[in-house]
Amino acid sequence: MTSEELIQAAMESDESFIREFQRILKEEFRLTAADFSERSGIPASTIYKLLSGQREPNIKTLRQIIAVLRKMEGTEKPDFIAVIAARPVLDFITEKKLKLGGRLLTIREYSATSMEEAIIAAIKAERDGAKALVCAPIVSTTVEKILRIPVTSIMPKDSLIEAIELAAKKMG
Repeated sequence: MTSEELIQAAMESDESFIREFQRILKEEFRLTAADFSERSGIPASTIYKLLSGQREPNIKTLRQIIAVLRKMEGTEKPDFIAVIAARPVLDFITEKKLKLGGRLLTIREYSATSMEEAIIAAIKAERDGAKALVCAPIVSTTVEKILRIPVTSIMPKDSLIEAIELAAKKMG
């Protein structure tokens, strides 16, 4: 995979990154710097400076380059939203794909039965590539502080009322 080779080269040295990026553009995809600029949205001047060694890639640019290469090689990961909840709650999720605003999103479940498991699941979800996270309010304020992705809370109004009604029935 060319994207993985470029990541490896970037970790070795700037010179390795330049050589590998040039090789990928010329040999693998037969693209000029201008062609790659057009596909990636990265300014052509930035691509030329990277290829000539006049500039080191910052992390944002490197991520953009890798994302475009993965798309071109067909190895990009689909966008997904992580949902952290107890297994009984997750069993009610029937839709694993959701179309919103013309985008097809995948819902990926992360089961947790304690605060600690929920925090660990949140970190794992972000590492797995989640674009956003949905979780219980009791854990959302904590994970918002440690994640770089948007976090929203599940507000189970209807299920709360049903649970209160069930508790009242059980009381007698």
